[in-house]
Amino acid sequence: MPAEGAPGERADRAEGNESNGRPAEEDVVARVLGQWRQVLPDLDTEPIGVIGRLTRCAALLRQASDAPLAREGFSRPEFDILSALRREDQELTPGRLARETYASGTAVTKRVRTLEERGLVERRPDARDRRMAHLSLTAHGRELVDRIMPEQVAYERSLLAGLGEEQRDGLSRMLGELLRLLENREGAGSRH
Repeated sequence: MPAEGAPGERADRAEGNESNGRPAEEDVVARVLGQWRQVLPDLDTEPIGVIGRLTRCAALLRQASDAPLAREGFSRPEFDILSALRREDQELTPGRLARETYASGTAVTKRVRTLEERGLVERRPDARDRRMAHLSLTAHGRELVDRIMPEQVAYERSLLAGLGEEQRDGLSRMLGELLRLLENREGAGSRH
């Protein structure tokens, strides 16, 4: 274990190792951090504790086969397209959908094509520029989002049930701060 104040020492405390005289249950990232401390003991691995856990949580959430979206045969990115169209409640261009869903134009085109084939999204060519399309939900698409959304929110609530309300609020605030930092960094990078 690193000496007091040594790099990685804060990460040790963050892992909760040996709280109340007993070893805490480790997650996979805690194990990875321990491995790095063995290999490179002077490396401050604190960022891995945050980024690694965010990445692992995102991967597990994407793989969740018991989610209402998965049962209905949707990926999260496909449902994000449907949700954006429902939330905005108006026609959107593929470019606007890409911004709303943080996806590339190519990814949006592919997802919209799949959703069109399922009869959930319709495309209307622009009257002035035939290359431009306006996308909207079909009646079937709107019904599907309205039906699935409450189930999906309840499912996501169940995933967070082990955290108290104060913990959820704190986590949401911290993630919001991180998101703003990353968005500002991305925005600054695109201006250069």
